[in-house]
Amino acid sequence: MRVAIPHSLPRDEVRRRLRAHSGEIGQHIPGRVADVATSWRSEDQMEISVAALGARVDGDITIEDSQVVFQVRLPPALTFVEPLVAGAIADKGRKLLSDR
Repeated sequence: MRVAIPHSLPRDEVRRRLRAHSGEIGQHIPGRVADVATSWRSEDQMEISVAALGARVDGDITIEDSQVVFQVRLPPALTFVEPLVAGAIADKGRKLLSDR
């Protein structure tokens, strides 16, 4: 699943916001019992892994000049929640990237 969120921020500001708020991802998972791990593959690409309720979801976040692209790999058993996950990523991502 791919979710692209447009932005008008400098890349370093997007990086700063992602680093500052990546620890909050688990708060948006029902039950708030998620184990979230992030690492930076490069200056503009973050890997993310979320484990909750016996399932694991991996993905990448790529910072581009005018958008941030979330690439999420859902396990086959969770493909039915793809619209919910995509909507949540789009909503939270827009809030994170909105000019504050």
